Amino acid sequence: MTIRSGIGYDIHRTVAGRPMVLGGVTIEGGLGLDGYSDADVLLHAIGDALLGAAALGDLGDHFPPGDPRWKDCSSLEILRFIQALTEGKKLRPTFVDSTVIAEAPKIAPHREAIRARLAALTGCGQVNIKAKTMEGLGPVGAREAIECHAVAELRPA
Repeated sequence: MTIRSGIGYDIHRTVAGRPMVLGGVTIEGGLGLDGYSDADVLLHAIGDALLGAAALGDLGDHFPPGDPRWKDCSSLEILRFIQALTEGKKLRPTFVDSTVIAEAPKIAPHREAIRARLAALTGCGQVNIKAKTMEGLGPVGAREAIECHAVAELRPA
């Protein structure tokens, strides 16, 4: 049985006037994220990890900035598209681990909702969401951005 793993990373600036969406869950209050889609940094990092594990390129290959199909779309649609690509290669996710790096919002109150949303969407029972701060350092520490790292494992379906 071949196990494939991939890593993903994403970062988006924070902005006023947009909703904060992380892992497909809208978090009320505070700043949102700037991007061509809904800028869900967590789903983008996980999507890149899945694409990497399947040797299918990266988000920019499939969702180029400026493509009107993806303007303001939910990143749930992006992840569904990636799921279809991996299923087409007869691969299924068996493990996802991610770290959201942000000063705000606090992830802990939303962790289970995000984990459940991702588990249902990917069909993967082993989904882990961690959170870290930058302790005031750099653009993330200054609340100017949120970044995320992710690892995904795929196995033959």
